[in-house]
Amino acid sequence: MGGKNREGLEIDQVIAQFKTKGRLAEKIPYGNGHINDTFLVTYEMPEGGTRRYILQKMNHSIFKEPVQLMENVVNVTEYLRKVIISQGGDPDRETLNVVKTGSDSSYYQDVQGNYWRMFLFVEHTVCLEKVESEKDFYDSGVAFGNFQRMLADYPANTLNETIPNFHNTPSRFRDFQRAVQEDKMKRAAMVKEEIAFALAREKDTCILVDLLKEGKLPLRVTHNDTKLNNILFDADSKKAVCIIDLDTVMPGLSHYDFGDSIRFGASTGAEDEKDLDKIKIDLGLFEAFTKGYLEGCKGSLTAKEIEMLPMGAKLMTYECGIRFLADYLEGDVYFKIHREGHNLDRARTQFKLVKDMEDKWDEMMAIVEKCRQL
Repeated sequence: MGGKNREGLEIDQVIAQFKTKGRLAEKIPYGNGHINDTFLVTYEMPEGGTRRYILQKMNHSIFKEPVQLMENVVNVTEYLRKVIISQGGDPDRETLNVVKTGSDSSYYQDVQGNYWRMFLFVEHTVCLEKVESEKDFYDSGVAFGNFQRMLADYPANTLNETIPNFHNTPSRFRDFQRAVQEDKMKRAAMVKEEIAFALAREKDTCILVDLLKEGKLPLRVTHNDTKLNNILFDADSKKAVCIIDLDTVMPGLSHYDFGDSIRFGASTGAEDEKDLDKIKIDLGLFEAFTKGYLEGCKGSLTAKEIEMLPMGAKLMTYECGIRFLADYLEGDVYFKIHREGHNLDRARTQFKLVKDMEDKWDEMMAIVEKCRQL
């Protein structure tokens, strides 16, 4: 009982550092995120009713530069507020809003060295954990495209790169090669086929980053974790309201966000499915997301960016596959596993998805062209 009281007292002390309104009524653990510790904090207002906030203890073992991370979050959300207001929208619902501390900081560091932050809670919204229909995926495409459009004029090169080389596929490939060469767990001999698959596609790894270097693709503000559950939908209309989880917002390519959405949402099977016959790219879902994404972007992408969207889908899937396989070879030290060979199963699903994309390449290109002309 004493431990709970101490924990409650500690959180009360943290909460007291932020500029909240009303009387603290309740604080409870919230959500099912695996990285940050999250709490829903409720205040009773003098005039009646309540106001709610999200309090998070940031995981600085994963995000090693929390100050730079919060600098990105503040700069991007304040910019989005201005854009949303200029469009006649509701900035309290359509972007995250950072609650400052009494010293006007975007975070609070406690005596143990933990970093805390607070956001306004976006009321009357829900999260979807998986794609249930083409409409869900279309709506998520509109939301992430809209996010890209609103930030199209933001100077991406001024953002901090909080996780260096996060989607630098050549860098990820070198990490994979090193894992194969070192073979710490003596597993390479058991996965020769998977290693060969990955090595055979080395030339693809540089395609997007080379186009960036050559000035043929623009540097963008990218979310870098464009899963469906990082969108808040209105509880009644089910329309996308707000993009959340901005921890990985960094400079990048639009293809990273497009590609990761396709990898996650347009596969016909789970990321760790053992039966590879169940793994394919669903072209109906691919078209639904592409249509939504381009509608949301509203002409803010270049012709070359649009042309290369299928490559974004393929490379983000391939990159994820080599990361899973490298982690398997190194002893499962990065991605959490729940069974023996879990990361190997994950790698195999990604590679199967890559192969299916290659088999359907002409169809994917035709779908993108069709959606571009709508």
